[in-house]
Amino acid sequence: MKTKPDVIIIGGGLAGLTAAIHLSKKGLKVILIEKSEYPRHKVCGEYISNEVLPYLLWLDIDILQSNPQQISSFEFTTQNGKIAQTKLPLGGFGISRYMLDTILYEKALSNGCIILKETVTDISFENDEFSVKTSSQILHSKLVLGAFGKRSNVDQFLERDFISKKSPWLAVKAHYSGISPNNQVALHNFNGGYCGVSKVENDIINICYLADYNSFKKYKNIEEYQKNVLYKNKQLKSVFENSTLLFDKPLTISQISFDKKRPVEDHVLMIGDAAGLIHPMCGNGMAMAIHSAKIASELILEYHTGTISSRAILEKKYAAQWQKNFGRRLAMGRILASVLTNKPITNIFVSVVASMPAILSQIIKQTHGKPIAVKWQ
Repeated sequence: MKTKPDVIIIGGGLAGLTAAIHLSKKGLKVILIEKSEYPRHKVCGEYISNEVLPYLLWLDIDILQSNPQQISSFEFTTQNGKIAQTKLPLGGFGISRYMLDTILYEKALSNGCIILKETVTDISFENDEFSVKTSSQILHSKLVLGAFGKRSNVDQFLERDFISKKSPWLAVKAHYSGISPNNQVALHNFNGGYCGVSKVENDIINICYLADYNSFKKYKNIEEYQKNVLYKNKQLKSVFENSTLLFDKPLTISQISFDKKRPVEDHVLMIGDAAGLIHPMCGNGMAMAIHSAKIASELILEYHTGTISSRAILEKKYAAQWQKNFGRRLAMGRILASVLTNKPITNIFVSVVASMPAILSQIIKQTHGKPIAVKWQ
């Protein structure tokens, strides 16, 4: 095995796999390190905007062949029964992370990427080169992409600011069978959080919610919490009561941080959630992860060919492009989260947008991008 590849990618989720496919498509040698097995389920809203379709096709991935659920409308409900609806400006599709990550994983392998199932135990940068230590070996490369998700032991190695702070948020996700609109992604507000409901492939309903830990810990288990808190929203209660759990038990993750993160840390280019996490209510984290991989990959290729003449310029360009493409979205996500977790303000907000759906459509546009432009060469 080549232990000094052109690029090392730490983390094999959407961003990491997409970058691996892009860079290997252009001839670079890539080693991706992922601690978990494929395929697997992940806590995720599993809705993705159509903005990514041109780029996925450029990567030789026709995601529509996997028959994802086409989604064209959005619904928002409050605990007191108010409902706002609108058409999604670009539309999107629902696909499970189990399915999507598997497709990307197999494509990365077919492109010649080396994927190691290992845990990174240390990372250092010296003499313009990275040393990445795993449980069994030390790898060296000029370039490292950080794609290790929302929270990782690698964040601790890099002493990132947010990692030392406690976060009040946890997330719960599971798949269900039942009756739910095929073409709709719904966001249901409840006291202390909000819950996304939409279909993915094979008529499966994905239910994923973000909850405040302080309210969650008052109850013995997830089922009790859902019945005492989420069921206060009648729309959400109906969803649960008319659905059958397909998992043995729901998946959970805690310590979800929405604090600002830097897109470059100790010369590592961060992509996906490692660079910044948008609130799930904005429903577009998957598209952002894929897009960030494209931005980083294109700049790495320019650096590799000498078009970008120094590491400092590479890092500066990436930080600027990341901010240009995602800064506004993340800011809007923080504003919406603040508004929609305040019950009185939420009720007023939904009353207004219910009578004027165009306002809701414009808000959605602020959290979504345009179709990702690609050069077909």
